[in-house]
Amino acid sequence: MFSKILVPTDGSDLSAKAIEGAAQLAKRLAASLVGITVVEPYSYATLSEYRPESLEDYEARMNKVARQRLQQIEQMARAAGVQVETVVAKSFAPYEAIIEAATQYGCDLIVMASHGRRGLNAVLLGSETQKVLTHSKIPVMVYR
Repeated sequence: MFSKILVPTDGSDLSAKAIEGAAQLAKRLAASLVGITVVEPYSYATLSEYRPESLEDYEARMNKVARQRLQQIEQMARAAGVQVETVVAKSFAPYEAIIEAATQYGCDLIVMASHGRRGLNAVLLGSETQKVLTHSKIPVMVYR
């Protein structure tokens, strides 16, 4: 059925539940996991000349955050006895990076969390999960 499952994480508790669910599903299907986290690239906006953080400091901080997020996927996959590879993507549009990674790594399922925002919050904050659902040609399983 499914042989390679992409599981994105933003480091939230809900993402952790989706990772655990994806690892258990992968175990039952004898599938492998591809874990991804998307970090925002350094912004070169010209709103002001003051930059609170240098490019090097920002990159180091984002790399540390990404590694922490991906370690969680690696640990849960190992605990379930599932093969896993991980990737860090940089994008201002996480949903695009998630879909691109799923295609690039040959994934046939995306398992991701949804924070379940509704009403004005959903309109203002948007939903990366909703965007993946709308634009992906690969099946998406939403974990709540």
